[in-house]
Amino acid sequence: MNERDLLVRLLQGPASGAALARAAGQTRAAIWKHVQALRAAGVAIAVQPGRGYTLAQPLQLLDAKAILAQLAPVSRAAIATLDVAWSLDSTNSELLRRPPPAHGAAVLLAERQSGGRGRRGRHWVSPLAANLYLSLARNFGGGLARLPGLSLVAGIASAEALHTLGFKQVRLKWPNDLVVADAAATGPESALRKLGGLLTEGGGEVAGPARAVLGLGLNVAMPAGAMAAIAQPWTDLATLAGGAVPARNTLAAALLTHWLPALADFDAHGLAPFLPRYARLDALAGREVLLHAEGGTRCAHALGLAADGALRVRIGAVEHSVHAGEVSVRAA
Repeated sequence: MNERDLLVRLLQGPASGAALARAAGQTRAAIWKHVQALRAAGVAIAVQPGRGYTLAQPLQLLDAKAILAQLAPVSRAAIATLDVAWSLDSTNSELLRRPPPAHGAAVLLAERQSGGRGRRGRHWVSPLAANLYLSLARNFGGGLARLPGLSLVAGIASAEALHTLGFKQVRLKWPNDLVVADAAATGPESALRKLGGLLTEGGGEVAGPARAVLGLGLNVAMPAGAMAAIAQPWTDLATLAGGAVPARNTLAAALLTHWLPALADFDAHGLAPFLPRYARLDALAGREVLLHAEGGTRCAHALGLAADGALRVRIGAVEHSVHAGEVSVRAA
């Protein structure tokens, strides 16, 4: 019995250490170590007198067949492979190590990431069996110059998918965050709470084929033990829904249902058709923002997206366009 086997058993109901040890042919001490490892990974396991170990809150493990079963035939046909891993350093990193599919998209999810990454190398908190860590690898035409718009398109598709599931308050913070406005915020830094983040990586030719890996980390039901590691205002779907959150397999299917046609449209037509859709979801347009760059911090007024996906801002009386690799943006 390993950690995954133990978690699968506990999903069926409480079990004593002695019964688990007999079934696994292991000692009770070995079972206790597996329990402690699951707890350290973010799974809340309680002990009930007379019944043994039990999950403190219900969980559902990711299942590739269950996700595929919820996709329409046209979406399933666009997927070359769909895999679910128990634990990886990063779903993006793993797909970057694999050759891209000749046709369609390779999709990879993980129950846990030991080295989840956000923009600019920031750590992404990735507890076990709690949130959604989803990456997709795909070839694109149009060259590398087009790829910076990919995070914007995936953000649009992600927000629209969440809207269909009832989370109408989700918006986009340039360049790659899913956010929710906090109506009760008392300071500017807490006015937007981060729900998820997108990361695009890849390579290819300047004017020829390019390969991209797109990753999403989405906070679904953050365990209490993982909350202290998050160094910015955040939220999760469980909080937004009052505890009744859609199953993660359903979330993954909804995201892929929106991602796959959006990525195909982006490959065929570029960013232009998506600009009006982004404008409807833009959490920064019309707001004062702080631009953090190597040369210091400047105050600006956000004006929306430029045609190439850059952020249009007004500093004083002059309009500028800033790109994702140049600055970090915070709502002021």
